[in-house]
Amino acid sequence: MTDKLVQALRGLLPRSLRMRLLVFLLAAIVLAGAVQGALAYRGALAEADALFDYHMQQTALALRSGLPVDAQGLGPGLDPEDENHEFIVQVWTNEGLRIFESAVGAALPQIAVLGFTDVQARGGTYRVFSMQTRSQVIQVAQNMAARRDMARSLALRTLAPLAIMAPLLVLAVWWGVSRSLAPVERVRRQLAQRQGDDLSPVSDAQLPDEVQPLVSELNLLFERVQRAFDAQEHFVADAAHELRSPLAALRLQLQGLQRAGDDAARAVAIERLSAGIDRATRLVEQLLTLARQEASTSTTEPVDLRAVAQLALADVAPAAQARSMDVGLLNSDAATVPVTVRGNAEALRMLARNLLDNAIKYTPTGGRVDLQVRSEGDAAVLTVEDSGPGIAPEHRERVMQRFVRETSEGAPGSGLGLAIVQAIAQGHGATVQLGASPRLGGLLVTVRFG
Repeated sequence: MTDKLVQALRGLLPRSLRMRLLVFLLAAIVLAGAVQGALAYRGALAEADALFDYHMQQTALALRSGLPVDAQGLGPGLDPEDENHEFIVQVWTNEGLRIFESAVGAALPQIAVLGFTDVQARGGTYRVFSMQTRSQVIQVAQNMAARRDMARSLALRTLAPLAIMAPLLVLAVWWGVSRSLAPVERVRRQLAQRQGDDLSPVSDAQLPDEVQPLVSELNLLFERVQRAFDAQEHFVADAAHELRSPLAALRLQLQGLQRAGDDAARAVAIERLSAGIDRATRLVEQLLTLARQEASTSTTEPVDLRAVAQLALADVAPAAQARSMDVGLLNSDAATVPVTVRGNAEALRMLARNLLDNAIKYTPTGGRVDLQVRSEGDAAVLTVEDSGPGIAPEHRERVMQRFVRETSEGAPGSGLGLAIVQAIAQGHGATVQLGASPRLGGLLVTVRFG
């Protein structure tokens, strides 16, 4: 029931931030005015009671010199309608004979209790002060309604400035909120005027602290979307550029198969066509892998880099055995200690597999490829070195680009292996460095995390 009531109240609130602030401000002003009015009324009533009680005492003291026993309270010709029933004075003898009253017919009961007391009379409440002298009892009474009227009047006068200031406060808040929300309105206009492909960052200058994180997250979202768009454009461009030649080769090989005159020629044509299909399939897989890694926003988790390296070695083991190559993981004194990095385990496995695959393809048959994982301070390092021809220093930066190959003749490949490694490393905050292997004499690839 309470939840439904809260939801109903939320539904009544306006969606505009300005209107909500104004509603809350007006409610606060009304509540503060009510509290202030109640406190002012109570304070004014207490002051009126003290003032009128003092006045009643002074009136009674002024009459204590006594009145003659035949004194009359009304002179001839006084209209009873003009009598003041709000303030009444009565004088009694000690024998109980009323010898004076300020208003005929307004007699109040004689009270034996001296001092102040409240009496119900004439349909209302009277405050009565009684004082006894040697020969008389003097009673001074006042209708409490007069005191309440005065207290109410004083409370209203106290609230009058607040009532005058309330509209000014509302206008001031409206102006302040509008000024504060002006940067938000500016951001809204910027977004409304943008084209669909404009993913540039939104300016967060002068934004309120409560809104700035929202715009920062929006800019991060734009950056991720822009990265995904760029990766898509690169993929389309790369695919259009690189698939043209393999597809043309496949068409020529198919024509050669169709023109084959005997079984031997047909077998050769089929073998060439199968190899061409394998190369095209490998190229498409690498293009898809590169596009996926460049646009990847996968969540990260702690990954044991040494365990990932062992899985990558298992992946390339058949290719290494086919070429009679020695491919293995170099062990160190801390080989049993996990080397942990934050990242995506499958992507890191692909990084190590591509490095090993490149080393196996471009190293002569019977060569050697070593993989090592170690810690250097706070950094994790993965290295792959081979006994192949290596890469000349002037070409090392260039081979990190797409479709660039600086290898020996006849080695299959599309020039995407190191580009995929670079994309994965950048996604993990790592750096890739190419150098010469001092032990094996070939290429040394160092991937440093952290």
